Amino acid sequence: MSKNNHFIYTHSAQQDDVSMLSATMSDFTYTKHAHEEYSIGLTLKGRQDFFCRSAFYKSQPGCVMLFNPEDIHDGHSGGEHSLEYVMLYVHPKELQPLFRSLGYKQETVLRLHDTLFNDPLLRYQVLTISQQLLGRSYSKIEHEAALFQLAQSLVRLHGCLELPLRNTRAEILVLRAKDYILANLANDISVDDIADVANMSKYHFIRAFREHFCITPHQYVLNCRINYARKQLLVGRSATTAAVESGFADASHLNRNFKRVFGMTPKQFQLQLGR
Repeated sequence: MSKNNHFIYTHSAQQDDVSMLSATMSDFTYTKHAHEEYSIGLTLKGRQDFFCRSAFYKSQPGCVMLFNPEDIHDGHSGGEHSLEYVMLYVHPKELQPLFRSLGYKQETVLRLHDTLFNDPLLRYQVLTISQQLLGRSYSKIEHEAALFQLAQSLVRLHGCLELPLRNTRAEILVLRAKDYILANLANDISVDDIADVANMSKYHFIRAFREHFCITPHQYVLNCRINYARKQLLVGRSATTAAVESGFADASHLNRNFKRVFGMTPKQFQLQLGR
């Protein structure tokens, strides 16, 4: 066997049932096996050839492989070059409540019929979670947001995604949760914390919040934190201070998210305004 076979497993610091494999393979072959989790992989380089559910597939760079829980599969590097890929493992108990909040009503485990996807949004979501797990700074709510967005793509690809509807009673509870968010931006709050304030289950709350604001609570918290940090920068606070007071892990965490909204770093923003 070649020495160019490397396997690194990483576990989420936020959820016990989320982990990732980063792999490089040249001549290693997986025997046929199955996992209890959803296994969602992104081919980065080379080609991955594999068998799953009585069919043979070839995953090129940028393609996403998805094995449902208990799907029998194998795998090896195809072609002349070494294979590089990442594989997320997410237990159904982490995703099933999210699936229900997005419109999947059945009690059975959601199973996708297709195995190989060339879907830009799903590709981005797998890459986002893999980068989080590799150690970049992120908050609880960002990790929850990434999982929610991944779940939304799986429900969309399954074909049972429901569009939001309005509910007046739920709106009152959601507005109560909004006040809690604004009062606790500096804290590392989770969706569980916010849902408790609204006296709703976590996934009923996610659904109600999305129906009212047209974004998830995760996205709303991040947006509020960015806007609060901007106010701090406008009064001359440093990026580090603004980051801490608005709930970001550190200045680099703020920089990354601030630039996505304003097209520049907090420092560049202050320099333009002469702060």
